[in-house]
Amino acid sequence: MILTRVHPGPPESLELDAASTRDRLLDLYRPAPSPTLRLNLVASISGSAAGSDGTSDTLTSRVDRRILGVIRELSDVVLVGAASVRAEGYQVPQRARLAVLTASGDLAGHRIRPDQRESVIVLAPAEARERVLESLPGAELIIVPTTGQTIAMNNVVDALHSAGFDSIVCEGGPSLAGQLIAAGLVDELCLTTSPQLGGVTLPLLATASASRTATLTQLIVDEQGYLFARWALRAP
Repeated sequence: MILTRVHPGPPESLELDAASTRDRLLDLYRPAPSPTLRLNLVASISGSAAGSDGTSDTLTSRVDRRILGVIRELSDVVLVGAASVRAEGYQVPQRARLAVLTASGDLAGHRIRPDQRESVIVLAPAEARERVLESLPGAELIIVPTTGQTIAMNNVVDALHSAGFDSIVCEGGPSLAGQLIAAGLVDELCLTTSPQLGGVTLPLLATASASRTATLTQLIVDEQGYLFARWALRAP
């Protein structure tokens, strides 16, 4: 499989299975040295975050999974919403910790093995403590303060930074991703566009927010028509 970095120029070709490609992808996706919050998402051409099976599995590809692994390796922690854990099972990353945000503490349906739970952080309000301990014993629990009935996104990011995680990547779902953008906390969007139309209509960003300007900093394409873009988001 050949990947071509078309922006910025000049074009550069990479053979996916070449020994040097992993190191080159690490260079191409390395974040800024300061604390950084990225979104790493996949969507169809029609803007759905889920494919025909109701999950992102039918949108992704071998190349997408390779880039996912590279971005995770460059991150201190992978942040996901509880809905994604319940819907897609979610596997614990090999080189980064997994942080799950939940307002209710309900993590039913997770597939996290008992031997992996020490690598998992659950971010939840104080009132969800008991339910978290019941549904995912062994995970680290970080209490996040609430504003009324709402968990403010800046409190979530502050809690992760306070725990020593400077480089954060959020992999969704759409509600969490949209809230982070609406709060003006996202520095970069890494977006894979799958060459598919139709399927389940699940908007990529489920929370309306003020208009933001994005700057394309990198674009890679592969032989199957997948697009892998890095977008820098300007502060609101």
